[in-house]
Amino acid sequence: MEPAVFLVGQGEQWRRKCRRDRADKSALVEDLQSPLPDSVRIILKLLVDTFTALEAQVAVLDAEINQRSKSDPTARRLMTIPSVGPIVSTAITALVPAAEGFPAGRDFAAWLGLTPLQKSTGGKQKLGAVSKRGERTIRRLLIIGASAVVQQASRRGAPKGSWLAQMLARKPKMLVTVALANKMARIVWALLVKGGIYRAPVAAA
Repeated sequence: MEPAVFLVGQGEQWRRKCRRDRADKSALVEDLQSPLPDSVRIILKLLVDTFTALEAQVAVLDAEINQRSKSDPTARRLMTIPSVGPIVSTAITALVPAAEGFPAGRDFAAWLGLTPLQKSTGGKQKLGAVSKRGERTIRRLLIIGASAVVQQASRRGAPKGSWLAQMLARKPKMLVTVALANKMARIVWALLVKGGIYRAPVAAA
């Protein structure tokens, strides 16, 4: 994996957790009135320094990823897809083999592990959970992005008549999130193979 995407997939949640942990431990270390043993204070100081160094490394990677996403024409086109930003687009351009090798968007989604498994019950085919057998990093990033879209739509409402609005009206949020990630994967494949940028479909009146 390329250095610029080494920490890709860790996300803003990981960074926020690091900041909270560092702030809590730093306050404890700097409080000389606390009954903290010196041996423990030394260890906590080492942890605080480690968190600080990690944040600095992540900042460097963020800058490199942002630069790559702006200079790469494919990454710029991918970022026209909702919830696909510099990290996701750069990871896709770095990790995806020739998109033309996938006959269709469904095959690309299956490679990512975003295609539901099929189960046969009483002669009928039923769709189960996604396989999770494909490229883990991109799958995780697409699901994180889809989750953000679903959460926002749940709070503010999706465009009336849109695919997302219809799905949220009759399906659990987690299922909608995975379905949206699958949909995003197919859109990614289409842009990689056919070129162009993403254009949002017009919702039915």
